[in-house]
Amino acid sequence: MSATRDEIKAIFGDLDEVKVSQILALGPTISELEEAAIWASGDGEVIGKGGRPPLSGKVADILEIIAIDEEDELPTAH
Repeated sequence: MSATRDEIKAIFGDLDEVKVSQILALGPTISELEEAAIWASGDGEVIGKGGRPPLSGKVADILEIIAIDEEDELPTAH
């Protein structure tokens, strides 16, 4: 079953509505959202070493959407 808007916000916190809508359009499960959150927190390498396949599919797509937010928030060098 696909995750809801509220579940996305509960897992990822305060995402803007555009990003939430983009994630919703993917139709991810809660499990996929949770896995993406683990990767986003930097713990994905631990999962990879545990015998799970490399990052792909919806999880990778979710991370790509989240990464755009993070890149936009980084200060620019002058």
